[in-house]
Amino acid sequence: MAVRVHHSLQSHTTTFTTFFFPKSINKTHHIKWFSPSSRRSRTALYCTCSSQDPFVLTTPLYYVNAPPHMGSAYSTIAADAIARFQRLIGKKVIFITGTDEHGEKIATAATAGGSTPNDHCDAISQSYRALWKDLDISYDKFIRTTDPKHEAIVEEFYSKVLANGDIYRADYEGLYCVNCEEYKDEKELLENNCCPMHLKPCVSRKEDNYFFALSKYQKKLEDILEHNPDFVQPLYRLNEVQNWMKSGLKDFSISRASVDWGIRVPNDPKQTIYVWFDALLGYISALLDDQEQPSLQTAISSGWPASLHLIGKDILRFHAVYWPAMLMSAGLSLPNTVFGHGFLTKDGMKMGKSLGNTLEPNELVQRFGPDAVRYFFLREVEFGNDGDYSEERFINIVNAHLANTIGNLLNRTLGLLKKNCQSTLVADSSDAAEGIEFKDTVEKLVEKSKVQYESLQLSSACESVMEIGNAGNLYIDARAPWSLFKQGGESFDSAAKDLVLILEAVRIIAVALSPVTPNLCLRIYRQLGYTDQQFHAATWSDTKWGGLKGGQVMAPPTPIFARIETVEEAESGPATEKKVSKKKEKASRSQSTIGA
Repeated sequence: MAVRVHHSLQSHTTTFTTFFFPKSINKTHHIKWFSPSSRRSRTALYCTCSSQDPFVLTTPLYYVNAPPHMGSAYSTIAADAIARFQRLIGKKVIFITGTDEHGEKIATAATAGGSTPNDHCDAISQSYRALWKDLDISYDKFIRTTDPKHEAIVEEFYSKVLANGDIYRADYEGLYCVNCEEYKDEKELLENNCCPMHLKPCVSRKEDNYFFALSKYQKKLEDILEHNPDFVQPLYRLNEVQNWMKSGLKDFSISRASVDWGIRVPNDPKQTIYVWFDALLGYISALLDDQEQPSLQTAISSGWPASLHLIGKDILRFHAVYWPAMLMSAGLSLPNTVFGHGFLTKDGMKMGKSLGNTLEPNELVQRFGPDAVRYFFLREVEFGNDGDYSEERFINIVNAHLANTIGNLLNRTLGLLKKNCQSTLVADSSDAAEGIEFKDTVEKLVEKSKVQYESLQLSSACESVMEIGNAGNLYIDARAPWSLFKQGGESFDSAAKDLVLILEAVRIIAVALSPVTPNLCLRIYRQLGYTDQQFHAATWSDTKWGGLKGGQVMAPPTPIFARIETVEEAESGPATEKKVSKKKEKASRSQSTIGA
């Protein structure tokens, strides 16, 4: 049983600023935070959110005990898609990622690798940057917790919480998971005191530590979760947090006497600050510019609070309970939303080195390219839930959707345009669509995808955009412009306009799918005769029908996405593609409204 003996520390008292969430928050409205004590109080920090405020999005700060794995890549791919969408709709985005570089596990990993902690952190942190580059991650800030500016923010934050009377010293004895770097309650452990996450026995430890008074914030946190259910998403993650809190919040240790690799406790340099109390503040320190003198006030004024913390479900407690309590103690406003996504499995099994079934993101990107990797995981994993990877399904989905539905549609349309119209559009897309239901179908699907992006339904957004491609294929098959061209006269003119309609739909796909597959969509834009600058300047308003104009010259048809061949196909020649579409995909395709 854990035992704690308190020691007298200090007797500071400070007025505490309470934060309230509105009882219901419509996402399209702006949120204002005020201190209930006084609107004019100079000491009460408050945030007034408006349309001019940046959209601050964060991934976890990834622990550098080992190189990046597919789980960390998945979080970052999802965050990047969200950031790109927000930029498309006109938001100023600050996309934060980085690495968490302190703690016992880091020092142990460095020793095992024959290097110093500093050198180890440099190498692993760089491996994250390299992978993010390969995956086309468009982050704005990359924070390392060994950065001196971050350490300065942690020290100032610690001092503010100490001054608020929420830090005290005590002896603690309990069961400690080295991998979690956290003391565990016996009731949450498995047989032989094994950690349920790492399946390794916890060790008995006794330390003289500093503690954060988390229990003091039980009622405040309960009120936040009750009155602002959007604070933790999806809803079942909110339920997890609320159920965990029912057993009562316990104060937690925020220092380690036995760990040397960390930020020194300001009032006791013999101890280092607990890795989570340190790393969470990276979301704030990242907002500082390199040339700025580090201070909490400067960092906060540069974009805090965060609009969205995107995390894995295994670290939900730290972000949805510990972090908001820490912020309230320091008098700082809370992030708007914490979203906890699920885990990835491979071939239906949990991944692990002992099982020999790990999924290496670098290998996937090198084999299949960033667009294929990004698309598969965002399309096939319902965001928030657990998801599974199998190579067969990966190849089949990517081939069916990117190579066939979009790539083949564009390629054959441009081929017909080159053969019959010298690669030149015969009419404005808005004129060509008069009286054609296909245009209405595309517009409805675009609006549907926008709503889905906004509500973080990334898989559904991909599906809606892909339905535009399905509708385009059905339309061109029904119209058979290759036959109409042969008939000449009005039929020829009609066929030429049909090509304009299809190319306009593909142009819209290129904008709407660009948060997910940016490179693929850039290649589409190039095929449509646009420059790279025009693609990068596109906004969501460019999904409006009517972008292509008569007289525009298209590029010669070139495949935008090479079909992935399996080993069997490479050895025996191309095989007939397996049917892999889900029933709902078949249904959505058959139900698409196509009009001539």
